Amino acid sequence: MTVLGLSCFYHDAAAALVRDGEIVAAAQEERFTRRKHDPSFPTNAAAYCLAEAGLAVADLDAVAFYDKPLLTFERILETSLAYAPRGLGAFIRAMPVWLTQKLWTPDTIRRELGGYDGPLVFSEHHRSHAASAFFPSPFERAAVLTTDGVGEWATTSWGVGDGAGLDIRQEIHFPHSLGLLYSAFTTFCGFRVNSGEYKLMGLAPYGEPRYVDAIREHLIDLRPDGSYRLHTDAFTFATGTRMTGRRFEELFGGPAREPESPLGPREMDLARSVQAVVEDAVLAMARHVHAETGETRLCLAGGVALNCVANGRLLREGPFDEVWVQPAAGDAGGALGAALVAAHEWGDDPRVVSASDAMHGGYLGPKWTPDQIRAALDADGLPYDEHAGDAALVDAVADLLAQGQTVGWFQGRAEFGPRALGHRSILADPRGADVQRRVNLQIKFRESFRPFAPAVLAERAAEFFELGGQGVGIRDSGNAASPGGDTSGEGLRSSIPNPQSPESPYMLLVGPVRGATTGGTGLDKRAAVASALPAVTHVDGSARVQTVTAERNGLFHALLAAFDAKTGCPVLVNTSFNVRGEPIVHAPADAVRVFRRTGMDALAIGPFVVTKAMLPEADRQPFTPDEIAAAYGLD
Repeated sequence: MTVLGLSCFYHDAAAALVRDGEIVAAAQEERFTRRKHDPSFPTNAAAYCLAEAGLAVADLDAVAFYDKPLLTFERILETSLAYAPRGLGAFIRAMPVWLTQKLWTPDTIRRELGGYDGPLVFSEHHRSHAASAFFPSPFERAAVLTTDGVGEWATTSWGVGDGAGLDIRQEIHFPHSLGLLYSAFTTFCGFRVNSGEYKLMGLAPYGEPRYVDAIREHLIDLRPDGSYRLHTDAFTFATGTRMTGRRFEELFGGPAREPESPLGPREMDLARSVQAVVEDAVLAMARHVHAETGETRLCLAGGVALNCVANGRLLREGPFDEVWVQPAAGDAGGALGAALVAAHEWGDDPRVVSASDAMHGGYLGPKWTPDQIRAALDADGLPYDEHAGDAALVDAVADLLAQGQTVGWFQGRAEFGPRALGHRSILADPRGADVQRRVNLQIKFRESFRPFAPAVLAERAAEFFELGGQGVGIRDSGNAASPGGDTSGEGLRSSIPNPQSPESPYMLLVGPVRGATTGGTGLDKRAAVASALPAVTHVDGSARVQTVTAERNGLFHALLAAFDAKTGCPVLVNTSFNVRGEPIVHAPADAVRVFRRTGMDALAIGPFVVTKAMLPEADRQPFTPDEIAAAYGLD
């Protein structure tokens, strides 16, 4: 079977191609159109997937779609009737796009794919999520838990995957949704739904859980078996275009925060409180699934599975020995899940289980040749050094990083999913006390409270981070060297005999940073953090870890090893190569533009390295920190 999977029309449209059960390519439409979270039909992503596989549309055995539009339309119709007359306005607003587009999804697919006339397979939304979680996982058999805002009707589901089969056993239905609960607080705190949830999670450690009791009493009935029901009178998502209304304001001390206005203690406490409730719910659901199935392994997908703080608690405190999370856990991953459903269930392809997983490190997107990259640099008039071979490249870039420079790193195939995993990344030395604020304000143009993730050599991870649990792919670690600036490699050594750590290859687990101390209140917590790795230590002493192996990550692992050899620190700051409001860079020209317009010090793109020092003085720093802060309303 050769199957093209598609997801679109809500957010994060994507395409994925599976051939003979193997994932060949996957990409999000936003990377091509440069429209963040682009929901439109993934024309460009589909064309890329076909080109990567060397196929034409006529070569496909099936095209799979990630949900069933008629079931979703049924939910909208029944919800509007159930909430009549309050739901009438929302129904009227929704109808034009349904009557002109979504109800005709089969016709749209065939037309947009240039007259494709083969089989169409429609998978239910949560089945697509579950398939994206289980089928690429390294497990022959495992429990599966999916949680998001809403699919057709389901908002949470669990079941068991076994070989090439998937049995969904229980669901929770709209309007009761853990994802919509979290999104309600996201918008109430002044962030955008479907993109600001990361900000809410990052803000949570600045606050106190003052509102947990109010949430548990007035918003959600969370039961010991992990099932839950929302008190729907406090929400307006079923009847309007907003998530919350007057009842929310009464419960939480007034109107919602205006976007871009100053953050106050209330927003910090709200973020901390809903985060605590969601973590409790995830743990309760996992314990119920474990009790019902007896499985020792768990696979996660759905938007809530991107809550890496909850994932970290689940691994440390939950009942499962091993947990694997789909790196593209949101709607983009639904395209991959639909393709896998068609391949393994509709087409009866066998499933081959990989010892690590089948995601190829998440590197499923486009790549660019050195000649294409050179052309982009020449077109912009940038000077550059060209390095012959990977060893020379990583040595030069490791030198820049050791000197405290920030480097845009554009190498190999692009990542699939929301995380940059060492192919489209901005990298920096994690030991600098000012790195976190400087990169946020001068390069990312985003709020200074937001944390950065560490990428660490997997064999050294346990010396610096406490991920706990069994995880996936336990490794023995060697001796640790100090991240405190000692370039001899003879620095802080681990006191843990033969430390071990679960792998966290996709930056989806949070755990404590060893030796970190915290203090202060509110935004002052940032200055109170004491850590050997201050740039990647959040205000609660935690970090969202990416473990890097030579087998999975290749050149990125070599760079970390080179940096370790020069500094005694096997850790780098790794954040996505983009600026606020834009998707991760796609083409070389995108990388050049971000390099030009930000305070980034260097660009390593293919075998070429450009530094700001190579440019005329006037081109080296386009904006001052004060100008950036004023333009974006940052602190």
